[in-house]
Amino acid sequence: MEDIPIHVDHKSGRFIDQIRLFIRSRNLAYATEQTYVSWILRFIRYHNKKHPSEMGQAEIEAFLNYLVLQRYCSKSTQRTALNAVIFLYSKFLQREDKEFWGHIT
Repeated sequence: MEDIPIHVDHKSGRFIDQIRLFIRSRNLAYATEQTYVSWILRFIRYHNKKHPSEMGQAEIEAFLNYLVLQRYCSKSTQRTALNAVIFLYSKFLQREDKEFWGHIT
């Protein structure tokens, strides 16, 4: 049953529900939705549930460094996490300005 998308109320104001709906509106695979939501939640939890709109380049770098230096994640895992965060900021939150991204990507 893990391949059946969970129901998300279109009226929901929950941040994660809005991300799920956005991913679905772009017709991405459910596996992609699961992966991105999982990494976005990890990113938010790492920063003590701070809202992503209140974070930026420094928090992204801190999270990625944590994955490398403390969790010893493989390059593939690091890339997956980075892709989820890039999707969050560039597509969902529409932060595509060069000053925001700096040298992350």
